Amino acid sequence: MQHYVDTTEPVGSKTLVRRFGLGASAATVRSAMGALEQRGLLTQPHTSAGRIPSQAGYRAYVDQLLPAPGAAAHQLQRELMGLSLQWAALDDLLLHLARRLADLTGLLSLITPPQRRQRDLHAIRLVPREDRLLVFLVEGAASSSSLNLRLPRGLDQQIPILERWLNAQLQRSDADQAAGAFAWDRLPAELRSSGTLLRQALDHHDHRQQDPDAVVASGLGGLLSQPEFQRTASLLPLVTLVENHPSEVLGPKPSDGSVWIGHEHPHQALNQCAVVQACYCCADGSQGRVALVGPMRMAYATARAAVRSAADLLQRLLS
Repeated sequence: MQHYVDTTEPVGSKTLVRRFGLGASAATVRSAMGALEQRGLLTQPHTSAGRIPSQAGYRAYVDQLLPAPGAAAHQLQRELMGLSLQWAALDDLLLHLARRLADLTGLLSLITPPQRRQRDLHAIRLVPREDRLLVFLVEGAASSSSLNLRLPRGLDQQIPILERWLNAQLQRSDADQAAGAFAWDRLPAELRSSGTLLRQALDHHDHRQQDPDAVVASGLGGLLSQPEFQRTASLLPLVTLVENHPSEVLGPKPSDGSVWIGHEHPHQALNQCAVVQACYCCADGSQGRVALVGPMRMAYATARAAVRSAADLLQRLLS
């Protein structure tokens, strides 16, 4: 496995004996490779070539034979431990992490910002300031967000009344009440102008917070340099997916919790790739994912350690 990852060349029995100093003859190693091929773990590109791992072989390797991560992964972990949110906004931190992961591995890195399945809004505060309206959304004891809106002339007197109406809506106990939802159809006529302004802003805010394609990506150039992606026919579907719907690269949570290999991925554009990922959680219940995408011929131990280190950092900073 390691020789093929390093060289991209099919591996023969003599090569294995010579490189790794195996205490067996080339004939014995060749026989063992034949047995692995019969089990579907190795495949032979053509009759005179050596063997390469099959998709099932990669899966067995990841599940049963994965070695400890190397020095590069440990260096990344030490580097990430020194980062904090004080030096940058969250978007900047995610971009820095994505670039660092891509630089370390030569793979495409993807990080999703934390997203909640449903907003849990506890209270709302409206503060008019001249021609601006500051909107504070209280989503928990340690979680809040804000909006800064332009306030049309003549609406400032509606703001205290609108705030009382909104908070009364949040406290109501209707059976069909969704967390943080407002019954805008019950908005009093005298509040319609300011209410419409706020509703549009909240809808836009929710869309941005829950945008499934809000993914920070880096390293596409490194991925394209891999030998497996030299042909346009195999490359174009992947590039199109990454550019238009990057969240679909991550897919639903894989069955083994962290790795898609080849046809295990539900999207056809990833059928010749591997996706290694890890989840992180925030104090407010929101979740995000860190992933690396590359050919099935990748250094899985390093990739897995890298995404876990980045996910652990984000969970530590955001909890």
